[in-house]
Amino acid sequence: MTDSIHPTAVISAQADLGPGVEVGAFAVIGPGVSIGRGTRIGPHAVIEGPTRIGEGNRVFQFASVGADPQDKKYRGETTRLEIGDRNVIRECVTIHRGTVQDRGVTRIGSDNLFMAYSHVAHDCVVGNHCILANQATLAGHVHLDDWVIMGGLSAIHQFVQVGVHAFIANNAAVTLDVPPYVMAVGQPAGAHSVNAEGLKRRGFTPEQVRNVRRAFRLLYRKGLKLTEASGRIAELAAEQPELRAIVDFLPRASRGIVR
Repeated sequence: MTDSIHPTAVISAQADLGPGVEVGAFAVIGPGVSIGRGTRIGPHAVIEGPTRIGEGNRVFQFASVGADPQDKKYRGETTRLEIGDRNVIRECVTIHRGTVQDRGVTRIGSDNLFMAYSHVAHDCVVGNHCILANQATLAGHVHLDDWVIMGGLSAIHQFVQVGVHAFIANNAAVTLDVPPYVMAVGQPAGAHSVNAEGLKRRGFTPEQVRNVRRAFRLLYRKGLKLTEASGRIAELAAEQPELRAIVDFLPRASRGIVR
């Protein structure tokens, strides 16, 4: 054992640890786990494989990463978990591998924050720069695009898709797809407003925020049919490229969008 790996850690001979990986006391790293350069694994964390974790991540104590999916159809098939770089996985977070009923993989991007007790179920896809606050929960097969924020105790139904820069309020219960930029609130969640403050923090100009608000009104406040609203937003997107995310999202919203 090196100085960066605690002597009580249990590490499989079939695990691959990159340079500078730190492993805390009583952590368990199973076979088929690959951990990239500079990642830190906290005490009592459990990493099961097949799982690939990129560089510069931090996994805090008591997290469970790469465990079998909580799916009654699962019969021990070989599935996997893939995690990118610079993610923070806090205390008691659970992230599960995929199932063969989907693509067989749960995929996490880079620069995400998973706060304590948050959960990512089997076959989910989480983009980059997302935040799941304490006890936020993703059911199976959920897709989060980049820059999504989920408030504490919020939950998303299986197969739901959430667009870029969307905000899920605390305690929200999301059962339908959430378009880009939308703030979803309530049980069941509805489209409350535009995530304007989040857009400002990410460098959107006042004009871009106004354009997004105008698109929101077309989608939700003008009494238009979805196809008509989508067409009018597509026309605006020709000169307002920030609206392209909405135009591209709507055709893949298979569950219908929050209203």
